[in-house]
Amino acid sequence: MDSLTFGARRFLRHLTDLGYKKSLVTEFEVSKVLEELGLTMDQFIDLCILSGCDYCENIKGIGGQRALKLIRQHGCIEEVVQNLKQTRFSVPEDWPYQEVRTLFKQPNVCTGIPDFMWTSPDSQGLMDFLSTENSFSPDRVAKAVEKITVARDKYSPERLKLLTPVASLPGSHTEKEPTCILGSPGQGLKIRSAPQVCKSSSSGFRYASSKPFMLDMQSGFHGRPYAFSSFSSL
Repeated sequence: MDSLTFGARRFLRHLTDLGYKKSLVTEFEVSKVLEELGLTMDQFIDLCILSGCDYCENIKGIGGQRALKLIRQHGCIEEVVQNLKQTRFSVPEDWPYQEVRTLFKQPNVCTGIPDFMWTSPDSQGLMDFLSTENSFSPDRVAKAVEKITVARDKYSPERLKLLTPVASLPGSHTEKEPTCILGSPGQGLKIRSAPQVCKSSSSGFRYASSKPFMLDMQSGFHGRPYAFSSFSSL
């Protein structure tokens, strides 16, 4: 989910999940998320940092819902931290949220990368990097390399070119009317229990979950933000 804070316009979740999980492929469009949350992009970045991310520790006791409330109330992390000093919450010493914010807004981007070429995997190079340098199990790495090799032989570039998009068949899924309540700019999103696919009257907004909204950038974006579309993965 960090890809949205780094500036991606859309994010597809569960696209590469294994089929047996039967997960929904979910599309997040950042402009719609910002609109429904009532936040600017800068505030969204602060929200993600405050709720917990991979690049700095979070403030104990502050999760997605409380972070959203604080950002809406105070506007930015600086004001949130200033007001938290008068509360029971303890801000980590030398909390590097400003450096993390800069990382999201001005990331190091590699340029001049050559075009991707589908070649045989460098077995020894992968073993050196994953196992020797990063302590992955040698057996696990060897099995992964074997799977890559088999996949390359099975799906050569020439065969991949033969693949064409397949249109969805009519009646392949059932849609039901939503049973959800969108909160006002000062409130969170409330979702009543709703089976399978729900769709609002506004164009482009669909969700497929009966779980409540919950944001946690540290372990992934659990729950559903305000605006996104979903469809069953094949």
